[in-house]
Amino acid sequence: MNIRRLVLDVDKAISRPTILEIGDAIENVSGVAGFNITVTEIDIETVGMDITIEGEQVDYEALVKAIEHTGAVVHSIDQLVAGTRVVERVKRER
Repeated sequence: MNIRRLVLDVDKAISRPTILEIGDAIENVSGVAGFNITVTEIDIETVGMDITIEGEQVDYEALVKAIEHTGAVVHSIDQLVAGTRVVERVKRER
């Protein structure tokens, strides 16, 4: 599957790894063209982040291994975009 965008819910400890260490790990994964790490929540022990990764043929397994090798934890995939082109979400009116 040609993974073009992933949005991941990731947690890390307050002290380690740093966001820069996580970013360095992501940047070295095959297929990654760019990424965004946004801190969404901070408590006494952990930092919650949304990480958006874009590219061509992003290697998901290598991506998770790289992030978890830093000491962070991937909780879920919150968005997956794949195929020959990017399809943006269309919000439905109810």
